[in-house]
Amino acid sequence: MVADLVRLKLTLLRNSLRRSTGQLIGLILGGLYGLGVLGFLTVGLVLLGTADPHLIRSVLVIGGSAAVLGWMVIPVAAAGIDMTLDPARFVTFAVPMRQLLAGLTLGGLLGVPGVVTLVAALTQTATWIRYPAAAVVAPVCGLLAVVLCVVASRLVTTAISALAGTRRFKDVSGIVTIIPLVLLGPIIGGITAGFQNSPDFAVVLADVLAWTPLGALWAVPADIALGNSLQALLHFLVGVASIVLCLWLWSASLGRALVTPAYNSVTRKSGGNLGWFGRLPATPSAAVAARSLTYWVRDPRYSASLLTVPLIAVVLYFSGSQADSLAAFNFVGPITAFLLVWSISADISYDNTAFWLHLSTGVSGRADRAGRAGGLLLFGVPLALVFTVVPLVITGSLEHLPVMLGLSAGLLLTGTGLSSVVSARYTYNVPLPGESPFRTPPGTNFAMFGIQFVGWLVLLALALPEILLAVAYFITGNALFGWLSLAAGIALGAAALVLGIRVGGRWYDTRGPELLQAVSVNK
Repeated sequence: MVADLVRLKLTLLRNSLRRSTGQLIGLILGGLYGLGVLGFLTVGLVLLGTADPHLIRSVLVIGGSAAVLGWMVIPVAAAGIDMTLDPARFVTFAVPMRQLLAGLTLGGLLGVPGVVTLVAALTQTATWIRYPAAAVVAPVCGLLAVVLCVVASRLVTTAISALAGTRRFKDVSGIVTIIPLVLLGPIIGGITAGFQNSPDFAVVLADVLAWTPLGALWAVPADIALGNSLQALLHFLVGVASIVLCLWLWSASLGRALVTPAYNSVTRKSGGNLGWFGRLPATPSAAVAARSLTYWVRDPRYSASLLTVPLIAVVLYFSGSQADSLAAFNFVGPITAFLLVWSISADISYDNTAFWLHLSTGVSGRADRAGRAGGLLLFGVPLALVFTVVPLVITGSLEHLPVMLGLSAGLLLTGTGLSSVVSARYTYNVPLPGESPFRTPPGTNFAMFGIQFVGWLVLLALALPEILLAVAYFITGNALFGWLSLAAGIALGAAALVLGIRVGGRWYDTRGPELLQAVSVNK
């Protein structure tokens, strides 16, 4: 049965590659990336063997702990992604628990992450080649650490399987997991600063991690190399106990999931609350705007963009403070405007088959384009204004307010008009409603990236007058160029917005049925 499960995993991977050329290309690129990472780790581990054993211990324990933690966190971030050998798929099969656990564990190693982790864990043997006793123990502890990675990952996957089927969990997890991804730079920078400011920081951190399930097994060879046999035994027992505990919890959670599979509960809500539909006028454009605003609040594919805005501000402030220059932080407003407007360039693609509501009710193209643009601008204008003014106040650069407002207004209005045209002219594969915003749909190809890239260039070209005036302002220091940039941003941006709504509306009226057919196929 274990061999059958492994064969099933390989068959699923093979069939998925045959179904989509995009997935095959993705696997090839992922394999090349994994090969590069593996080569870097191999060379680093071999060269690390020439260092002091205390330094080797700190590096391996911290790096190994990060690997175990990554295996535990990634399933949460990927909760909306379809996974092979999902435990919920074995509900109707009477597979013995021990064989199911063993098969799923081995299946977890079949893939780029599993192979990279396994080879890297075994390569640490070369790091301890100068210490024969440690070199003998290193591959054993490395294999056990890899088993812990896979078992802990499967435990998390099974534990969240009941929640992953609910819409609320997908929404929350899809939004929350973007935080560490965006803040990865400041996090790494903070850890690096800790290493630079305190020479003993790494040693202390490794000592703490060595007594946790994350780093216990990685510390055993180092303890033996340093002559701490009793401490090595205790760390080994902590690691083995962690594996046993994870296996027991996984078995219990998997047994419960197989007996009582997840279901989508239905909650009752009181009627009468129309949300944005009750707050906006009863016109076609306002109805479309109300629907768009509902998307922005409740759909993680949209709300993730809103969460990115303050995180980008944090990243720019942190990077600027590290470089003793907050000049880039002053441009948070224009960057916010750029990110917001381009997020609606795939509006109809995100609608998917729900786009039929617009066609069946006879909403005109101009009303549809105006409603979507108005829904964005209702919160986009105040948000861009706040993120333009506040950074200037923090840095004490309010004299740059006119030019920054000009850039923000130009990008916001011009970009909204351009996105109104792009979303009515081009559709491509996007995550389906209810899926993780990080999911890469099958069939996604370079055409989508080409559309995005060309759209960015066109937006910058349309906003070129405001940009050139801003450049002239910063070069000459003449405040007149700042005010001219503000006037150009408002005037030219408003003209681009009106033109974009009209052109996009004309495309919408001409291609309505084709758009519905396209988004119905993009699944």
